[in-house]
Amino acid sequence: MSDKLLAVSAACLAAALALTQVPAEAAADDAASAVRARQAAFMLSAATFGSMKPVIDAGGDVSGLQFGARALARWARAIPDAFPAGSGKQAGVPTRALPLIWSERQGFDQAAADYADAADKLADAAKANDKVAFAAQWNAVRQSCSSCHDRYREPEPPRK
Repeated sequence: MSDKLLAVSAACLAAALALTQVPAEAAADDAASAVRARQAAFMLSAATFGSMKPVIDAGGDVSGLQFGARALARWARAIPDAFPAGSGKQAGVPTRALPLIWSERQGFDQAAADYADAADKLADAAKANDKVAFAAQWNAVRQSCSSCHDRYREPEPPRK
């Protein structure tokens, strides 16, 4: 993965984060916009996260991945605000967000906080250029994402 591509991915994630930083009242008034913004941010998060794996697999220098890891942690802290009341299926935009997000809000918010903590540790491993710790923490971040998705997101429909 080139440094330029990683920088562009991180910049896109940062831009998506900015989109999600609207006041909760405005997001609630325009729930469809909240859904679209969070979906874009999640896609950029996945691109940033996924771009780290080839560096791990190649045994490359992980120090350049610190910015992306910090961006993931920042996004994780913004996730609860990206799910204002009324931004589920009732928003009229296709979403796989389950109603449990709002009925189990404390658990959902904790899952986002766990993701942020895991991503912070990923950034710390990148800063130290500790390839072994980075690879292990990358798996911890992936598990954090998966556990939240398993609980709070509908499964992806089968591809045709």
